Amino acid sequence: MIKRSSTSIKRFSTSLNMAEELNKANVASSTSSSATTDATSRSRWNWPSILRWIPTSTDHIIAAEKRLLSTIKTPYVQEQVNIGSHPPGSNVRWFRSKSDEPRFINTVTFDSKDDSPTLVMVHGYGASQGFFFRNFDALASRFRVIAVDQLGWGGSSRPDFTCKSTEETEAWFIDSFEEWRKAKNLSKFILLGHSFGGYVAAKYALKHPEHVSHLILVGSAGFSSDSDADKSEWLTRFRASWKGVIANHLWESNFTPQKIIRYIVFLLVLPNFKLL
Repeated sequence: MIKRSSTSIKRFSTSLNMAEELNKANVASSTSSSATTDATSRSRWNWPSILRWIPTSTDHIIAAEKRLLSTIKTPYVQEQVNIGSHPPGSNVRWFRSKSDEPRFINTVTFDSKDDSPTLVMVHGYGASQGFFFRNFDALASRFRVIAVDQLGWGGSSRPDFTCKSTEETEAWFIDSFEEWRKAKNLSKFILLGHSFGGYVAAKYALKHPEHVSHLILVGSAGFSSDSDADKSEWLTRFRASWKGVIANHLWESNFTPQKIIRYIVFLLVLPNFKLL
């Protein structure tokens, strides 16, 4: 059974723990780097680049993830699953972003008995599969647990996000997850989604019910219908106002409430941080 957090304090504490692990990995890596690398690394700390994310590479994220998973007793295999640059004949926008490089989904698979049912775990908004690290041992005793980083988050590839509508955004996550399923050769599995991952999991199950034996939603996120006429009219007026223009520009620049939270956590974890 997965324990649900009953307070925001516990969730914030989990975020701090994960941020601390990221910082430890950064410090360890910086110690062994050359002077040239140090100079390059320092340039990432310039304002306002720190607002984009904790300045670290994907390699550092994976290293921090391994430190986090080192507390788990169950053996596991970490891999970057290649989902290709685009599925044949696809018109999905994320497959047509600027780079034609193959996309990868960071995946962790835990050892289990051969006859154990497969449980695929999908994290929430701005998180990663490490969010479930306290649950892996208990679940792995009964299931073949596979946890993924959704495209654009954690240790997965980060192609340009060019989606402009709800449908395109849903396709970004659902279709990339389906390509991952094909690459992993999974025919039937239990699908668990937390928070925004629950939204993605539910949408995936609706589109591909033949692959989902059971759907588990943990604190799942939800969104109101666009058919609400009053809300739609208000939103149209707001977007046309100067406040709406600014808000839209900030959102398109990836300046989100989560970014502010990350910045606060970053300063709490690194109190001696100095802007260059």
